[in-house]
Amino acid sequence: MRLLWVTENYPPSRGGMAQSCDRIVRGLRAAGVEVDVAHLSRRPVPFSVGDELGGRLVTVPLGEDPEHALRLLWTVLTRSYTHVVAFGGTYPLLAAPVYAAWAGAPLVTLLRGNDFDTGMFSVRRQALVLAALRASARVCVVAGSTAPLVSAVAPGVPVTVVGNSIDRGGWEVLPSERQKAAAWRAENVGSGLRTVGLIGQLKNKKGVRFLLDAVLAGGHAERLHFVLAGEVEPSVSDWLGGQERIRYSTFPFLDRYELLTVYAACDVVALPSFYDGLPNVALEAAALGIPLLASDAGGLADLVDDRIGFRFAAGDAAGCRAAVHRAALSTSDELAALGAAAAERVRTDYHPRREVDGYLRVLASTAT
Repeated sequence: MRLLWVTENYPPSRGGMAQSCDRIVRGLRAAGVEVDVAHLSRRPVPFSVGDELGGRLVTVPLGEDPEHALRLLWTVLTRSYTHVVAFGGTYPLLAAPVYAAWAGAPLVTLLRGNDFDTGMFSVRRQALVLAALRASARVCVVAGSTAPLVSAVAPGVPVTVVGNSIDRGGWEVLPSERQKAAAWRAENVGSGLRTVGLIGQLKNKKGVRFLLDAVLAGGHAERLHFVLAGEVEPSVSDWLGGQERIRYSTFPFLDRYELLTVYAACDVVALPSFYDGLPNVALEAAALGIPLLASDAGGLADLVDDRIGFRFAAGDAAGCRAAVHRAALSTSDELAALGAAAAERVRTDYHPRREVDGYLRVLASTAT
């Protein structure tokens, strides 16, 4: 098999989407699939074509004329592709169906997070998303709850759930990082407080303000210290600035391995999303043995239950308060047991080989 993989998210781009894309592409290449990656970049980089192990990388700067960039890309592509894959972002959903038609190859669309959840309610993007879904030979989603939603708007298009995974190689907290985290806590966190991590894009639509409101309403603000690591939405920053009861510290956006010290400083990691896919943060924290305080949005429902953390129904304020209550009052031994169960679940159920095998089955079943 030879794939044309069209994406806006690929290294050196940062963030969870780029990490997931890189992991899946490397896994498929290691399994013998040739993958040419067309990286549609929003950065000011030169147009380039280079060889990678298992395929090519074509870097396409979208710039101020994305229509020209996408048409130019077609002129350098090899036409003999068995599949065209759209992964993440608006322009892959626009371009990949055209490339698939021109190449005479089936289109496989890998929906990630907001591509579908907010795209379906965007005046600008809805028609584009629907057209891509309906042109697909297969749509892959990372959460079981997303599959029926896709089927409802793209009837007759097969939908397959292929969950995210995590490459655990080297993913561990070193003694030096644990010592650094302990020193930071001693300097910044009051004695006896539980630390709750909020990591990634910290926006109201990710439930950040919803969670903090639940903490205040439940009377547990004095027991908790929040560790905010990532891009904090201005409205969240402004709200926090006016709060005296919420204790918190902030860190800038950090790359994956830079976050290990942050994770080590957390007793619990929170993902209070209203809607979501399956965030890398959830798998990263669980793999390190950190319990999750999470909604049941998207793939979080497949991962989190009371055996590894504290789950509540997305958008349920009373349920969120109850989950915060359980987390705040848990003993260190109880948190350690939940964390150990979380690490074991990730080890057995979210291995990259299972993810790659899922995509290999999709490719085999859609081959023409």
